[in-house]
Amino acid sequence: MATKFGRLRWAAMLTIALAPLTGSDEASAEDVNVRTRPVTITATKNPITTFEYPGSVTVIDQQEIDERIPSTIDDVIEGVPNTTSAGGPRRNGESPIIRGFSNQDVIVLLDGTRQNFNSAHDGRFFLDPSLLKQVEVVRGAGSALYGSGGLGGVMEVRTKDASDYLAPGESFGANVFFGAQSVNGEISPGITLFGAPSENLDLVGSFIYRDSGDIELGNGAELDADDDIISGMAKATFTEGPHSLEGAWIRYDASAIEPNNAQTDTDTDFADKDILSQTWRATYGYSDPDNDWVNLDATVYFTQFEVDEERLDGPDEGEDLKRDVDTYGLRFDNRSKVEIDTENSILFTYGIDAFRDVQDGDADGGDREGVPDADSNSIGIFLQSEVNVAAPFGMPGDFLIIPGVRFDYYDASSDLSDKNVDTAVSPKIGVSYLPTDWLMFYGSYAHAFSAPNINDLYLTGVHFEIPLGPPFGTVVNRFVPNPDLKPQRTKTIEAGAGFQFEDVLAEGDDLHAKGGWFLTYGKDFISRTVDQPALFVDCNPAIPGDCDGTTIIDNVNRAKLDGVEVEAGYENDFMIFDFAYSHINGIDRDTGDTLGLLQPDTWALHAAAKLGFMDTQIGWRTIIAEKFEDTGDPSADRDGYTLHDIYAIWRPSFEPIRGLSLSAGIDNLFDEAYTRVWTGAYEAGRDYKGWISYTLAW
Repeated sequence: MATKFGRLRWAAMLTIALAPLTGSDEASAEDVNVRTRPVTITATKNPITTFEYPGSVTVIDQQEIDERIPSTIDDVIEGVPNTTSAGGPRRNGESPIIRGFSNQDVIVLLDGTRQNFNSAHDGRFFLDPSLLKQVEVVRGAGSALYGSGGLGGVMEVRTKDASDYLAPGESFGANVFFGAQSVNGEISPGITLFGAPSENLDLVGSFIYRDSGDIELGNGAELDADDDIISGMAKATFTEGPHSLEGAWIRYDASAIEPNNAQTDTDTDFADKDILSQTWRATYGYSDPDNDWVNLDATVYFTQFEVDEERLDGPDEGEDLKRDVDTYGLRFDNRSKVEIDTENSILFTYGIDAFRDVQDGDADGGDREGVPDADSNSIGIFLQSEVNVAAPFGMPGDFLIIPGVRFDYYDASSDLSDKNVDTAVSPKIGVSYLPTDWLMFYGSYAHAFSAPNINDLYLTGVHFEIPLGPPFGTVVNRFVPNPDLKPQRTKTIEAGAGFQFEDVLAEGDDLHAKGGWFLTYGKDFISRTVDQPALFVDCNPAIPGDCDGTTIIDNVNRAKLDGVEVEAGYENDFMIFDFAYSHINGIDRDTGDTLGLLQPDTWALHAAAKLGFMDTQIGWRTIIAEKFEDTGDPSADRDGYTLHDIYAIWRPSFEPIRGLSLSAGIDNLFDEAYTRVWTGAYEAGRDYKGWISYTLAW
């Protein structure tokens, strides 16, 4: 007799196997009545339902991505508890925030490859959302599996395969699409070719073009923006028995005219930017159902980010700026299963991963201030076990116990200062208890760390200037490198519960909810310390250099963050209702000041009607954010806001137009004027969106 967790695990594997048939952009109304329960792979590196996982994780599948008619990744993650983007409405400034952490404190993965580009005022990574089939957001400490950066969590995006388009009996096909939206005049044509010329070969290639202009804001103004983007993907997968080999190349090539800092609404300091992001990946896998000891995945990859800018105005007009970040990485992990008896088993997952980041900054052929030439290396080994225990000590139900630990070594070096070397150990344990098939409780405890990045360690150049005029001149404050920075470290406790029912109000329906509370203690948080002498008090401006100051990046804060996250939903053959709520607090334990990229209490609602007789789904999404005054800086306070989006999708199931998909929607229906926290510009106003797609397969 299998345990409850064993049955859930088999259901998870079946969901993944059926996903290409039920979750694609081309699925018709007759293909799916009720969505399958979501399965996460990122949370444990193995398929597990989000319900049984001892923590908070959200899986956004192809159907949900299509409903949003996304233009950017931010459109996809909207409404995920304690998850948002900083940077304003420009796509080049968007950077994910999870549980108050951002930048290098959040791990971003693209098909398992790390995306390590990190800039103060640019986006975190660049990818066209039309390539996506799934997004996972694992909230909470992620270092036990993924190493540095796992303070806030892990966000992994996965791209499509040919199997996501092909139905049984089909071998080749093409998908052509065209999208448009009014708020920035964007158009987005594209084509995907796919095929499975044999049972063991999967081929897919995509090309997408996006062109957009200035963004109409909710306050009636326009935000200068001009994007011209070409994206593409080529992927091939070959399988032979238990062996598989996959090669992939993804490219994002964009030009934009916008401020040097893409996250502001300034009308000065404009630059002509060229942005290039490329990822090459090769993955070998071995999976044999009859072999409990070897189930491996090995990946090597190279990621290239380039941002080249020409200043278009100001005193440095014509200056050419360059920032290049290259990442070389490898990852190897294996799974071994030990069957204790018919009801109890242990799944071990263990491996090694390593990556090297190399940054090059250039300004008119010389060194670029604020972008040091530097490199860093990281290598980690990890071990995790998933222990299924049925009815221990006579208790009803089953336990899933997931302990894990990882050891990391990392170093960073630059000609600007001394080398930085350190190690980290990141343990974690999570426990889920299912006393019945429909009820679960969970708890976890985990350590996480984020190594100081090369910009924090080796930052040089001018921070700010104070012009005083004759006879005093200008006071200058300069950055000072600090190679002695320690990693940021956290300890997190989580606890929660959930339930799930079937056949509640109608046959085949699904009702579920899961929520939890978390408490995070952090130390050695990285912050800027500004030492600027008081003019005419601590120094004499008449003496050249006497009033100059310094800014150093240092470890100064001890933090405490706590919050609540809830997700729930109900679905039957005729309707969908989803609900999410998030709350977070953060304080500096030394000063009592607020700390972290906090967000207001937020509710997310989604209701949809499934009109099967018309092959149509009509939906309404609402985001309600409370007034926010927890910044410690009155200029950063934000009023509350309520957003409404509507959409409709028609996928005819009859010939000869089966394979057609028409989507239309209006975001920010009532043209709300609002700004999000940690953003220097108003967000986009009312946006009329449309998407038409047609797939022909044979």
